[in-house]
Amino acid sequence: MTEYTFFNRDLSWLSFNERVLMEAENEQVPLLERIRFLSIYSSNLDEFYRVRMPVLMAIDNFDESTGLNNNYYKAQFLINQQQQRFGHLLANHLLPALKAKDIHWLYNEAIPESITDELSRIFFNEVLAYIRLFSVAKDEDGFFAENNRLYQAVILSDAAGIERLELITIPSDALPRLYAVNKEDQKYVVFLDDIIRNNLSYLFPAEEIKGVFNIKITRNAEMNIKEETEDLDEDITVALEKELKKRDLGTATRFLCQPGIPLRYLYKIIYALNLANSSVVEGGYYHNMKDLSDFPLHEAELNYPKWPALPNLLLKKEETLFEQIFKRDLMVHVPYQNYDPILRFFNEAANDSFTEEIYVTLYRVADNSRIVNALMTAAKNGKKVSVMVELKARFDEANNIKWASRMKAAGVKIIYSNKELKVHAKVALVKRTVRDQSHYLGLLATGNLNESTARFYTDHILLTANQAMLGELKLLFGFLSKKKKKPQLEDAINFEHLLVAQFNLQQKFIALVDREISNAKKGLPSGIVIKMNNLEERILISRLYEASAAGVKIQLIVRSVCCLIPGIEGQSENITVKRIVDRYLEHGRIFLFHNNGAEEVYMGSADWMNRNIYGRIEVCFPIYDQELKIRLIEILNLQLNDTVQAVELNEELQNNYCAGEVKIRSQQAIYSFLKETTAHTIELNAS
Repeated sequence: MTEYTFFNRDLSWLSFNERVLMEAENEQVPLLERIRFLSIYSSNLDEFYRVRMPVLMAIDNFDESTGLNNNYYKAQFLINQQQQRFGHLLANHLLPALKAKDIHWLYNEAIPESITDELSRIFFNEVLAYIRLFSVAKDEDGFFAENNRLYQAVILSDAAGIERLELITIPSDALPRLYAVNKEDQKYVVFLDDIIRNNLSYLFPAEEIKGVFNIKITRNAEMNIKEETEDLDEDITVALEKELKKRDLGTATRFLCQPGIPLRYLYKIIYALNLANSSVVEGGYYHNMKDLSDFPLHEAELNYPKWPALPNLLLKKEETLFEQIFKRDLMVHVPYQNYDPILRFFNEAANDSFTEEIYVTLYRVADNSRIVNALMTAAKNGKKVSVMVELKARFDEANNIKWASRMKAAGVKIIYSNKELKVHAKVALVKRTVRDQSHYLGLLATGNLNESTARFYTDHILLTANQAMLGELKLLFGFLSKKKKKPQLEDAINFEHLLVAQFNLQQKFIALVDREISNAKKGLPSGIVIKMNNLEERILISRLYEASAAGVKIQLIVRSVCCLIPGIEGQSENITVKRIVDRYLEHGRIFLFHNNGAEEVYMGSADWMNRNIYGRIEVCFPIYDQELKIRLIEILNLQLNDTVQAVELNEELQNNYCAGEVKIRSQQAIYSFLKETTAHTIELNAS
């Protein structure tokens, strides 16, 4: 058996986050957008410390002979390197560039006298109500540093010269982290941290302030739902709500501190807050830089130019959307095209007199979801509505519990998945009966049914009346209603169209790759193009390695984790891996197999991660409509030929920009392509 090599998952992810940092470093990106990419980088890193760092720190990952976890230290090294680049970029490039635009972002510098009165007004009128003080002493119990909460460690000295340490909350969860203050022709941006720092004398009038240092603790975000809670839906909800309350009480995985804090006080904080097992990281002067997403200035010339979502020609006044879907398959490409057809799909289902039943899977929904409101309306209108709600969608659990409760009160049948099997599929099914003839209409997507994220996640959504495909989808909903951990023999479904994880998805993808291997060995044309978010599962990667060895050209576009190592002779010399990071988050999963010229295209919810293949219900599906297939292939080709935003991943996990004589920025090119397609359709309809 061939011994293949693979990238480490976590180091690969850190390589992706470096690609995000590269976008912040890119001088071609508008200034405020570069700050937004710093926010994304920081938010990603916070999640890494909450979710992945506990894995790297786990004792069973340590090398038995040395007691050291090599990947843990490699990760720390990469993070430290990236953090240095972050600080250098901010201090030496972004701050001076803002200053050149008469925007003074006060970053670790003295507050100008001219704005101190305004900052004091903000402190007393807005901030003071949220301030909490905690004294740090060895013999004092009762204080627990909350997850991702910002604190200031204030060193105080009384008249006798006796020093003590006080912690102050920075209430960024309740107030803006950054404030904009205009004074004459100058614009100032000030951290909430510095507004508090500038008014500490009010809080400690009788003591001298010897030093102020920002700190932050990150805690393990994993939850543990006990097996016995799976019998009753109510128990699952209660158990999950309890775990959500515990999430911010998890083991500390990182203690982030400002440079310069005296060691004796650093150790005092570590001891008092029980942080001995956490990773102590000396960061910048300010933490939670993900808050930069709410930078308080919005100058148009410093942001990306607007790309208005294209009007979608699926919506016609003279016929319903359902009538159009029944004639032919339709597809929506968000955020390039607007989300109206998806909202209309659910609104028509809710009010259509022929609709009898609606089935939906929900993973992440908008805070004020119009889709969920349509489902509740449908139930109130007497339709049978069944919704599979995934309560364990990380960091969306509370929102999903809220909506599940509201839907249940409105008469919707709520189905929860069990502990061991997440439902990650993005599908909906409508059963209609017209003149005693029943038929299905369906929605199958690469991304969540979420009108909020559809504004900046690139996804593809198929609307179809293919009865064979939708008949299989109905069988899948029947299985989901049983809430089983895994399909048993009696649950076998002979999927001929759909690729469903836990049933046939892995086997079907292996068969598709094997067909390309067979064609290549026969001297026939072969090729594979796959676009996904993450690639980890080793059986599928190994099959791609086999295809490469057989001479199959494989082009991968993998946004984030990629454990496949490209360009290794005898293993992957025929495989390239590209990443695209731009104004929109690449999220769609598309699979193209050459098939000796009779190309087959699939889309779906599944990445090739262990969790997708072995621990989730995922649905991928074929694209049968020739026009839609050609459109998706053109979108893939534009991304493969990106010479502006794409990087190619090499065998050292380095991101190298793709060079080319012709400058192609794929997201802009896709927008233009879909705009032209829209204009062409208008002309055809007019004629």
